[in-house]
Amino acid sequence: MPFPLARDNKHTDARHPLSKYSDDDLDALLADKKDPLVLVLDGLQDPHNLGACLRTADCAGVDLVVITRKHSAPVNETVRRIACGGAENIPILLAANLRNTLDRLKKLGVWIAGTSDHKDGKFLWETDLRGPLALVMGAEGEGIRHLTGQTCDFLVKIPMFGKVPCLNVSVATGVCLFEAVRQRRAGGKRR
Repeated sequence: MPFPLARDNKHTDARHPLSKYSDDDLDALLADKKDPLVLVLDGLQDPHNLGACLRTADCAGVDLVVITRKHSAPVNETVRRIACGGAENIPILLAANLRNTLDRLKKLGVWIAGTSDHKDGKFLWETDLRGPLALVMGAEGEGIRHLTGQTCDFLVKIPMFGKVPCLNVSVATGVCLFEAVRQRRAGGKRR
């Protein structure tokens, strides 16, 4: 059960410090994880979206969140308030170069699944999301960057049935993470 954040946010840091890491810590962060679930946020700029993604990641049992050191909203008090404890509960890796971090994840045996509503990809529920997995969510409006998409092992998409072409990144994160959780809880080996 998440702890309530104090209304007086100036005391939040001292009581509940963040666990921020660098690329050098990646191996150690995943060393004891059999089938890690990693959330990669490629350049999210809106602190409300970042906070909502961290909250959802915590609820889904994500082992690590990777954000870009540059071109991302900082994990500030707004993010922490929106995350409702998620920012404090999950290790956050600040990637200096996202492509290099994704390559390192691959070397650790983690599959990289990029999400995109602009590129070809399989529908989310037609894709095997079991086993070691990093789910890459793109920035508001632009989605994942070109080089990030090229680095992914495969791309997935959420089908849209209405007139609006895409979901908010925090909503899409929830849909994708909980589809991965559903598949993982159903069991079986990666096909």
